[in-house]
Amino acid sequence: MVQEEIRRRNAGALLRYVHLLGAVSRAELAERMGLNRSTIMALTTELTRVGLVHEELPTDTGRAGRPSLLVRPAADRFYVLAFDVAVDRLVAARVGLGGSILERRTAVRPRAGPDLHEVVEVLARFGRQLHRAAPPDAICVGVGASYCGMIRPGDGMVRFGPDLGWVDQAFGAELGRRLGLGLPVTVGNEAHLGAQAEQQRGAGVGFQNLIYLHGDVGVGGGIIVGGRLLGGDGGYGCELGHMVVNPHDGRPCGCGSYGCLEAEVGERALLDVAGRPAELFGREAIRSVTDDADRGDPAAREALRQIGDWLGIGVANLINLFNPGMVVFGGMLCDLYPGAAAQVRSRIARNVLPVARENVRLRTAALGDDATLVGAAELGFAPLLADPLGRPADTGRRAAGSCR
Repeated sequence: MVQEEIRRRNAGALLRYVHLLGAVSRAELAERMGLNRSTIMALTTELTRVGLVHEELPTDTGRAGRPSLLVRPAADRFYVLAFDVAVDRLVAARVGLGGSILERRTAVRPRAGPDLHEVVEVLARFGRQLHRAAPPDAICVGVGASYCGMIRPGDGMVRFGPDLGWVDQAFGAELGRRLGLGLPVTVGNEAHLGAQAEQQRGAGVGFQNLIYLHGDVGVGGGIIVGGRLLGGDGGYGCELGHMVVNPHDGRPCGCGSYGCLEAEVGERALLDVAGRPAELFGREAIRSVTDDADRGDPAAREALRQIGDWLGIGVANLINLFNPGMVVFGGMLCDLYPGAAAQVRSRIARNVLPVARENVRLRTAALGDDATLVGAAELGFAPLLADPLGRPADTGRRAAGSCR
């Protein structure tokens, strides 16, 4: 019984390496896992038998002797459905084992208040379309979703989504019911998932301590400590956007407080300081300010300077608290950060302890706007990666039979 548990755990670890690294040789897997080559061969043979990986000879080794076989994930055979719910957009995708986005659907999300029914209707329709478009022998092994709010772990309940007024909305359960795949929908906070995606596949690969700041209308955050997400007691941790940075004359925040980081650096703050009218909002409005700043417009440059200073105060506090190796700026902050970088770095130089700042790196998200979608896909893959030998084909047949 102990040997069986070890075998299953090793199979899961091996498949995770292949899932994250892509084509990887048996020799490298043996080195990374600390196992002998015969054990690796037995594991890859079993994973090949159930169709989760393919093995092939490398095309050019450049070395004498028998080359080590390459192990590839079966992206064409096993996939998940991933969904991303942002303030202004809805995205659905079919993501293959290995992390490749095979197909996607997008829609505009109007800012129209609580809209659970409309969001679920659009995503479920997209999900069914993607499932039907998959090859006949392809197997859906999971469903993951990212939402821009505070999510209760376990059941996908949106406890609080301030930007559009979601309070205790059963998003995961409703989406699962409408999809009709016979698979649960696992839901996560968008910034938490973005942090994990950037650490596993993006700018933060190789970093065990990382902070991810995600800009949408407001600002969310994810903190990776020792390679693991810092979730907090109830799973609601890392609400970095609600760290108070301007307690004296701060702007009102959607959470009911004043001077929160997201109130001082979010969408409305930037547009107001740049003198843009209230009817302008969204990503294109943000990009118009950054583009004008690049062209030398004084109002736009001053807006980026002010916003960058508040952002720098927030980042300085976080570096002092957590000593990360990297801070990653995602979402809307990908557009904003390049023009505000000088102010952010100035605040770090003035306000961060020297030993904490000497090695920290500042980067924009390598995965761009797909960081949260990629994170959602990883939620869907988690059960398979935890136990790849636990009858994945049976799960796939149940899902396929309920929808095709």
